[in-house]
Order: sequence, then C-alpha cells, then structure tokens
Amino acid sequence: MKKSAHEMLASSEFRKLVSKRWTISIVLTIVLFLTYYGYILLIAYDKSYMAERIGEVTTRGIPFGVGVIVVSWILTAVYVIWANSVYDAEVSRLKDNIKH
Repeated sequence: MKKSAHEMLASSEFRKLVSKRWTISIVLTIVLFLTYYGYILLIAYDKSYMAERIGEVTTRGIPFGVGVIVVSWILTAVYVIWANSVYDAEVSRLKDNIKH
C-alpha cells in the first residue's frame, strides 16, 4: 500500500533508515578522528619516535602521515560503497511506496 509523503516521513521504515545512516556516519567519523588525533598526539608526546629515520632522509612520521590520508580515503570508500549498495536501494524502495 502506498503512503503519502507525510506518512512515509513518520514511518518506522524511514526512521530506521535515517538511524542507520547516522550510525554509519558517526562510526566512520569517530574512526577518522581517532586516526587523525592519534597521529597528532603521537607527534606531540613522542617526537623522538616519530623523528627516527627509517631511510636515508625519511622519518617515521612521513609514512604515518601518509597512513592517515590513506585511512581517510578508505573510510570514504566504505561510506560510498555502503551508500551505493544499501542506502540508495532502500531510498528508492521507500520512494516507490509514496503516492503522488
């Protein structure tokens, strides 16, 4: 049975979808913050460790910094894959249940 837009916005299906999107977003944001601020805190509290050379000119801080960037790309990819495969399909299904 098709619902009006108002009924759909008030439905438990829509609320679950919104809750799921927020949960995914918050978890990924927390992981990103922990990664970034962990890197910053490591620089602040253990400079000697981060300044150790691992090559002729490269210090340990460089690969850690690159790692932070790579983690942010991975988290973005995780969100995009989830949104394209789960979220968008669910939004389309809900939109199909709205009467015009």
